[in-house]
Amino acid sequence: MMGKQKWGVRFIVGYLLLLLILTVFAQVVTSFDPQAVGLSSILQPPNAVHLFGTDELGRDVLTRLLYGGRVSLAVGLAAMLISVVIGAGYGAVSGFVGGIIDRVMMRVLDTLISIPSILLMIGIQVLLPRNLVTVVLVIGLTSWMPIARLIRAEILSLKGEIFIQASAVVGASPLQLLTRHLLPQCLPTITVMSISGVSHAILAEATLSFLGLGIPPHEPSWGNMLTGVQNYLLSGVWWIALFPGLLITLTVLAVTFLGDILQDRFALPQLRKGGRAFGGSSINS
Repeated sequence: MMGKQKWGVRFIVGYLLLLLILTVFAQVVTSFDPQAVGLSSILQPPNAVHLFGTDELGRDVLTRLLYGGRVSLAVGLAAMLISVVIGAGYGAVSGFVGGIIDRVMMRVLDTLISIPSILLMIGIQVLLPRNLVTVVLVIGLTSWMPIARLIRAEILSLKGEIFIQASAVVGASPLQLLTRHLLPQCLPTITVMSISGVSHAILAEATLSFLGLGIPPHEPSWGNMLTGVQNYLLSGVWWIALFPGLLITLTVLAVTFLGDILQDRFALPQLRKGGRAFGGSSINS
């Protein structure tokens, strides 16, 4: 069983590394321009020149996948960092301070987490210009609530530990207790949550772009490559939907499985008890 798990980890890490290398060095892998319109090569099926075919504007699908991967992965990583920083900070302060402040902060959190995140993202995004920065901010600012809840629970369980009480006795300030003793103990949970956050952000970007609220159409991303493809599927143009959809699925699954493996490795009971961290506020809510 352990051997199968090791091979699974190697396969997942290998896939993610290969994807990262291909997207970073996209200009070496392909010679096509991801935004160049080719009216003479519209909707060509996969062939020797265009391995993944061309889209409705004659653009090479493989090239747009590679350059779009830069955008989708960048959104996933950047939005995850924002959500983890806000969520970990909010949850740590709430759990550490306790009392009336904790109760007020938790009621605010309960209110936010009860709203489906896709509605929050759409509601905020329609008020902002469509670009990479706003998409990252919208996803990051609507994804931190589950992290805050779990970090608060862990801080509450750690506050009564002997080493925390001993540190307070020898003169450690509240800030030192929080930053030097409590938060470092939460790093396994934060790591697993960060990985889950990447897959959530990639899927959220794809959803917003598919709805026409994410990355601008002229900039390739996996999400906006799926915009409008339903108009061509019935005509037999399957490749413009298959390849971006397949990459989104494989990448989200790979990141999710990696998070599950790390969760088991770190033996985090609070995550197993409550399900996946982002399950309660995912775009499926």
